[in-house]
Amino acid sequence: MPTSLTGTPPTGTATEPTRATAEELEHHKAAIARLGHELRALVEATVRTAASPDALHLVADGVRQVTGQLAGRRRPRGEIPEVDEFPSGARMYSPVTGAGSPLAPPVQVTPTADGLVGHCTLGIAHEGPPGYGHGGMSAMLLDELMGRACAAAGMPGLTVSLQMRYHRPVPLETPLRILARVTGTDDRKIFVSGSIATETDPDANLVTSDGVFIAPEPHRARTLFPGLQAEP
Repeated sequence: MPTSLTGTPPTGTATEPTRATAEELEHHKAAIARLGHELRALVEATVRTAASPDALHLVADGVRQVTGQLAGRRRPRGEIPEVDEFPSGARMYSPVTGAGSPLAPPVQVTPTADGLVGHCTLGIAHEGPPGYGHGGMSAMLLDELMGRACAAAGMPGLTVSLQMRYHRPVPLETPLRILARVTGTDDRKIFVSGSIATETDPDANLVTSDGVFIAPEPHRARTLFPGLQAEP
């Protein structure tokens, strides 16, 4: 599957795109991660605060002013950010792993002997039942890790189905351990298993999942993701 990214003109014009240097990309990623960290702190404070309505209106005015500072060109839907390594690497704005996303925990992913392991802590912003994570968050965590396990095995794929089993509630503000591994293949189909447990009790699964992913053919991948191009 093609992996190189097209460049993006900084002003949105039809001029020939130029690639940033590795140093420039790292500097950009650091700035994105810093803003993401502060935004996650703001989101967490927002969903926990018991401030007065007047205070909330004042903060809302301030946030609107800050949002107005993010002027200039906006990335259109479907464009792959230059700081991303799609489809097999880090994505800065992923709602699961992205250091630049105000929605992400974010999950830190490392390889294991037979798959991947992710580490994260869900906050109050991810709450479902009081004190516990939303079931949809568990599905999103597993979908992400299981998809990345496909890519790590050399078979980037798209989700076809996930079978979720919720054994126990997932506690908030508790370090979690997410496992994912490829269990088999059938032509372009990839079978993957995943689980969520706490770091302190990794053998007691809170949520488990079995999934089917499919590796799209190169021409189909380029249709779905126009920002991809074949390697030269």
